[in-house]
Amino acid sequence: MSIPVSLDRLAEALTEFGPGYLMTVSGDGRVKVVTVEPTVLDGVLLVVGPGRGSVANIAANPQVTLAFPPAEAHGFTLLVDGTASVAGDDVHVAPSGAVLHRPSAHSDGPPAPGIAAGTESPTVRRRLPPPLR
Repeated sequence: MSIPVSLDRLAEALTEFGPGYLMTVSGDGRVKVVTVEPTVLDGVLLVVGPGRGSVANIAANPQVTLAFPPAEAHGFTLLVDGTASVAGDDVHVAPSGAVLHRPSAHSDGPPAPGIAAGTESPTVRRRLPPPLR
């Protein structure tokens, strides 16, 4: 099951997940995965110092994926695809798409976080007064 996440809500989405993984591919097709904690600045994910191997891979192939695992068993994983560029030792990722994903076998897990496209954030929901009856 995949639920789109609006790119304008990506910064909010990241607050609902912990560290993630940056996946890059070398020129000869080898995948490299490193742990990252990106921040969002003006719609771009800033990954500080992912390492020389990741930077070299991005120079060869700028297409990357970031994966943020679920906090709970059978929860949703946040996946972000994008195009990366190198800025010194850091990486900037211009996201092209984001989804919340989990296999259908995990449908007994918790509901999707409130950052799914077209849904209200649970953070915002908590700040609203209760509905009048």
